[in-house]
Amino acid sequence: MLIKIAAAAAGVLLLLALGLSLWRASDTRADDAAWQRLAATPRVGPAKFDPRSVDALPEPARRFFRFAIAPGAPLARVAQIEMGGEIGLGTRDAPGYQPMTARQILAAPEGFVWRVEAGSGLMRMAGSDGMVDDRSWVRFWLLGWLPVVRAGGDADHLRSAFGRVAAEAVFWSPAALLPDQGVTWEAVDGDTARATMRRGALTQTVDIRVDASGRLRSVVIPRWTNANPDKVYRLQPFGGTVDDFREVDGYRLPFRVDGGNHFGTDDYFPFFRARVQAIRMLGASDQRR
Repeated sequence: MLIKIAAAAAGVLLLLALGLSLWRASDTRADDAAWQRLAATPRVGPAKFDPRSVDALPEPARRFFRFAIAPGAPLARVAQIEMGGEIGLGTRDAPGYQPMTARQILAAPEGFVWRVEAGSGLMRMAGSDGMVDDRSWVRFWLLGWLPVVRAGGDADHLRSAFGRVAAEAVFWSPAALLPDQGVTWEAVDGDTARATMRRGALTQTVDIRVDASGRLRSVVIPRWTNANPDKVYRLQPFGGTVDDFREVDGYRLPFRVDGGNHFGTDDYFPFFRARVQAIRMLGASDQRR
């Protein structure tokens, strides 16, 4: 009798393991398909950057583009980023930073896929965060087989994900914010300009602050998010700072990014601390040939 019970239990566990394995494989295929979808984003607008194309923008925006994009640089909206760094899994007072490695594709305003491994030991997690084709998701697995975070699939989450697209385009895909991409700009003060990015019914503003040379110093958005004690979606300041600019295919891009919720307030918690290892602007190399 005990042998039969043990055999039945083993069978159930085997079926459970198989089901979880198939589920994990389904997530991987979905991530692969979304990645390829964004990698195939067509180039629109002129082939190369002409500094005169930003003459009508507010002065901080002109400084930003002329610092970030070299004259004649191939205009590419799709960036692939490899990064390391840390993710804070706790609070501002007890951040609980864990090591992180990730690969990302960003194609503003269409979307992004961020594939990450974080944590260590029994707390090692892997999964993805993304948005493509009016769908957004968060999918994370503990130790590669136990689903621990599943979110997305609704209008609130999509709106929040689009905020990330717009904010990250500023520092990793600046060509996506040129006026011929349908982005509008307005002045905020002498060193700050506000961009408005749109995709279908989605709209997101982004405030960029630059120094006298046009070097980006900070990015902040009013993000639609439920990252608050009430777990209720509402607009909250989200942003961060950038540094360690390097030349990539005619762009000056930051290789250090720190960001989080409530930027600019006493509650700011930079839970995202990325240290970029490599950036590739898809299409830029081909246009240089």
